[in-house]
Amino acid sequence: MAKASAVEVQAGGRAVRVSSPDRVVFEATDRTPEVTKLGVAEYVASVDDGLMRALRGRPTALERWTSGVRPGMRLATGPQDKDADAFYQKRVPKGAPDYLETARITFPSGRTADEICPTEIAVPVWCAHMGTITFHPWPVRRDPAVEGWQDRPDELRIDLDPQPGTTFADAVRVAGVADGLLRELGLVGWPKTSGNRGVHVYVRIRPEWDFTDVRHAAIGLGRELERRDPGVTTNWWKEERGQRIFVDYNQNCRDRTIASAYSLRPLPGAPVSTPLSWEELAELRDPRELNIVTVPERLREHGDPWAGIDDAAGSLQPLLDLWEELPGGELNYPPDHPKMPGEPPRVQPSKKVAAHWDDDGNRVEA
Repeated sequence: MAKASAVEVQAGGRAVRVSSPDRVVFEATDRTPEVTKLGVAEYVASVDDGLMRALRGRPTALERWTSGVRPGMRLATGPQDKDADAFYQKRVPKGAPDYLETARITFPSGRTADEICPTEIAVPVWCAHMGTITFHPWPVRRDPAVEGWQDRPDELRIDLDPQPGTTFADAVRVAGVADGLLRELGLVGWPKTSGNRGVHVYVRIRPEWDFTDVRHAAIGLGRELERRDPGVTTNWWKEERGQRIFVDYNQNCRDRTIASAYSLRPLPGAPVSTPLSWEELAELRDPRELNIVTVPERLREHGDPWAGIDDAAGSLQPLLDLWEELPGGELNYPPDHPKMPGEPPRVQPSKKVAAHWDDDGNRVEA
């Protein structure tokens, strides 16, 4: 059968060309039909307001699955994954349209890159044409009038990650505890499904603190959740987490991103990382119900539960107070991040030989 020629998708007043529209991206499941590349592009266009609320003005990395999503396919997480089937695109791809805007960011290594900075829905639709499934925006907004805007996050992102032996229901329970804590501190939490088994809670903050502060605030919040719920952990090493919900505080590091609201996830059934009200989250039993088929209709009928998120920026100080008050000190950074002052040794506790490390977590050569 001959391949279909390129077609155009209407996106915010622009016609975006989509090549290979019949290419299958998601295979059919018992709850969703087969989804083509054209279907992905049309989905992105259909969630315009919600997706752009998450992406507008933010440097954004692209998670590209150019051959579609199939069982056993892998996403590259570093240079060692040369044979992976999908990859992160942190620089603007070649052939970008002239209406696509960029933002220059600096990685922890000191290297820089011009990333896509969406300003209109046609941009993510074009990214879908390039095989993008998931959008990964930075927690900062481009503002050339403000010096150092790249280092002033306006979001705290709470990633509640179920560990083996725990369930989505456990993540929902912990999210409810987090909601109560945030309310006590005068902050507003905005929940969404991760698109898999986890829950994300975003907190808009005034852009007055740096990434280190926001990460410490996430640790402070996680430690208070540990005090309130024995099913929570902030332990970085998997061997110490047990059957608990891990608060992944390192998602607030510089150059760490989370799948945006209304992003598809590369899993069977094309699930969507979907914003919810707290009441909806408490009642949700299976996050796979929120997918490429059901989410556009939900958005049309009920609107975006996060419509007011930009009006709810608060202060990070109450969470920084928890960081200062609760015991535990600094925690591990990701392995590709530069070594930081006060950080514990980057070695699994079960493999640590105390005599090989000083009090500041630095290796002592024999």
